[in-house]
Amino acid sequence: MNRIGYLLIGILIFTSCISAQKINPPAGRVAIVADGNSPDPDDFGGSAVSIALLRAAGLEDRLVHYSHCCDLLVLHRISEEAEKERHAMMQTVCDGTARRWGGFDHIKFMDAKWNMDGTIKDLCKAINASTANDPLWIIEAGEPDIIGFALSSTPKEKHQFVKVITHHPANDDAGDFYKWQDILDFGIQEVRIPDQNIKLKVVKSQWNWAMNHPDDRVQFVWLMGKMAEVDDVVKFQKGKWDCSDAGMLYYWITGATNGGIEQGTVEQVKGVLLEYIEKNPKK
Repeated sequence: MNRIGYLLIGILIFTSCISAQKINPPAGRVAIVADGNSPDPDDFGGSAVSIALLRAAGLEDRLVHYSHCCDLLVLHRISEEAEKERHAMMQTVCDGTARRWGGFDHIKFMDAKWNMDGTIKDLCKAINASTANDPLWIIEAGEPDIIGFALSSTPKEKHQFVKVITHHPANDDAGDFYKWQDILDFGIQEVRIPDQNIKLKVVKSQWNWAMNHPDDRVQFVWLMGKMAEVDDVVKFQKGKWDCSDAGMLYYWITGATNGGIEQGTVEQVKGVLLEYIEKNPKK
């Protein structure tokens, strides 16, 4: 066999290994607390991609809590009418993505602000079920208040089995009731990764593959991110397709603290989603 042949075999083996290692979640369950009712609408794309990634990775049953609109106090940078619209949009993002991709009948996607008591109790239940062998990974995709309220309402001995993934100080210290240091003081494990905006807030053309895809599951994910791009409350999403918070979920499904990919790219997200679509065509 000539040298080119060996080279091609080597590339195939390398590619196969990369593919096999792509999904490698840690032990435990995952909870996601997002906002979306704040001035930044990036949670539209972030939530759609996160839900789709969980299904595509075969990990949808590991999701034990999902709440959105966790900015709890009246916002002065967004009108009452616009915020009401955001609540409806975030519920549509969650319910619509979950219905199209399937596998989430065990989860109720909860509006944290409009159902604060129920949301906190739901997260408390997940915390209380945590053990050394079955920890809870909380993805902080918004303000930390809901996480703080849940931690304050659960036994301290459970907090050692809680790990909170964060990527941006804009979330950490945006709470009205709890700051990041307050969350750390509960004794949880901080899992901090780099700013996910760097590689996942991109020019919208990088998502043309989803816009033009024949499968409506993929098209729907694109449409949810597009809603943020055409948002008329903020201007900084113009021309961008942003799923930055989903980078924390991608980090978790690829290993988290055991070699997880700390800065996922659009191409890597695309690879997971389209591999699932190819293997699971719509009937």
